[in-house]
Amino acid sequence: MTRRGRILAWTGGILGVVLLGAGGTGFWVYQHLDGNIQGADVGSKLGGDRPANLSPGSKNILVVGSDSRAGMGDKYGKGLETMQSDTLMVLHISADRKWATAVSFPRDSWVQIPACDRGDGTKSKPHRFKINEAFSIGGLSGDVANAAACTIQTVEKSTGLRIDHFTSVDFQGFKGMVNALGGIEVCPKQAIHDVKAHLDLEAGCQTVKDEKALGYVRTRYSVGDGSDLGRIGRQQEFMKALAAKAQSKLTSPGDLYGFLDSATKSITTDKELAGLKPLYDLAATVKDIPQDRLTFMTVPNYPREADVPTDKANVVWQYPQAGSLFSDLAHDREVGEAAKKKFEEAAKSPVTARSVRLRVLNGTGGNGQAAIAANSLRKLGFTVIATDNGSRTEKTLITYPPALKTQAEVLAARLPGTKATESADAAPGVVTVTVGSDFAEMGS
Repeated sequence: MTRRGRILAWTGGILGVVLLGAGGTGFWVYQHLDGNIQGADVGSKLGGDRPANLSPGSKNILVVGSDSRAGMGDKYGKGLETMQSDTLMVLHISADRKWATAVSFPRDSWVQIPACDRGDGTKSKPHRFKINEAFSIGGLSGDVANAAACTIQTVEKSTGLRIDHFTSVDFQGFKGMVNALGGIEVCPKQAIHDVKAHLDLEAGCQTVKDEKALGYVRTRYSVGDGSDLGRIGRQQEFMKALAAKAQSKLTSPGDLYGFLDSATKSITTDKELAGLKPLYDLAATVKDIPQDRLTFMTVPNYPREADVPTDKANVVWQYPQAGSLFSDLAHDREVGEAAKKKFEEAAKSPVTARSVRLRVLNGTGGNGQAAIAANSLRKLGFTVIATDNGSRTEKTLITYPPALKTQAEVLAARLPGTKATESADAAPGVVTVTVGSDFAEMGS
C-alpha cells in the first residue's frame, strides 16, 4: 500500500482504490459520477512540434495538483485569481505493464517555458522561470485545456518525454474527499504555524480535515527547511494515508458515493481519460504492477543558489543525471530503486553550472553576439572566461576536450536543441560554445 497507495491516489488516483468497487453502483449513480469528470480538449492545443514517441505502448501521464484560487478571494493569498499548479509529476507506465516510475518536479524548478497560448488571443514569450508558472500562463483565461497545454509543452521541452495523458485534481474536491473519510491522521514532529497556509497544528498525531487538511498539504515555509522538496514528501505521505483509509473505510454505499462524488467533481483529464471506465482501466493497470517495481522519485536537482547566489528560492535540475533519467523513460528502460540510489548518491556532489568554465565564440557574423551570449550564460550561472570570433554557423555548437564531457553535457542541457561534441582540437580546460543564429531562440 505504501507505494501503490500513492500512485493510485494521484492518477485519477484518488479514485483508484475505490473505483474497483464502484461497479456495483446503480446505473443512475454511475452516470452521475461519470458526468462529474471534466474532459479538456488538450490535444488540439499542443501543435506539431512535440517529442517523438520512442516507446509505443508505454504511457506518460502528467498529473497536476491544481490550487486555483478563482472565486476564493484572499483566502489562500492575495492577487492569486489565476490557475495555479501546486504539485506536478509524470507517471510512466511501461509498455509491458510490469513496472512504473513516478517522477515529481518541484514547482520551484527553474526551467525554460516556451511560448504559450494565454487563451486571450495572445502568446507569451519564451523565458526561464519556475515550472509551475506554465499552468498559470495557459490558464490566464480560466481554460484548463490551455493551462494543461502550456504545462505539457513545458515538460516536453524540458524532458524530451512525450506526454500521452493529463489529469488534475483541484483544492476544493480534495477537501471534499478528506471530509468524506472523516479526516486523515497526520503526525507532525513539531508544531506548525503557517500564516500563508492558514494552519495551526500542535506537534503529535491528530486528525485533520476541511481547511486544516488543505493547509497541511500546502504548508512549506514553516516546516523543516522550507523547501518545496519537503512539501512533496508530505503530500506523498498524506495521499498514501488517504488511499489507505479509503480502501478500509468505504464499505457502505453512502460513504462510497460521497467520496466518489467529491473525487469525480475534482478531476479534469484529457478527453481520452474523461470517464469512470478509462480511469478504472488505468487504476487497474497500476494495481497489477508488483510493489517492488513501482518507483517514486524526485527529478535530480540542486539549489539554484549554487549557480546564482542571489536566488535562494529555486532549484535547477542536475545534469547529466536528469538527462539520463528522461532518456531511460523515453526509451521505456526501467528506472528502479537501484537507479534512484545512484541519482541520490550523485546529488551529494553535483556538477554545477558555476563550475563549468566557458569560452564563447561568435559564429553569427554579426557584431557583439559573443558578448551578448556570454551575458546570457552568466545569468544561468556559467563561468565565462573568454569571448572571441569563431567560424560561421547557423546552429550553436558545443565542443569539449575529453576530460570535460560531463561539464559539456551540463551546458548542453541548458541550451535546448544543442549537443556536445568531443574534439581533440578543443581548447584545454574549457568548454567552447560557438554561438549560431539560433541562440537567441533558446530563451537563455
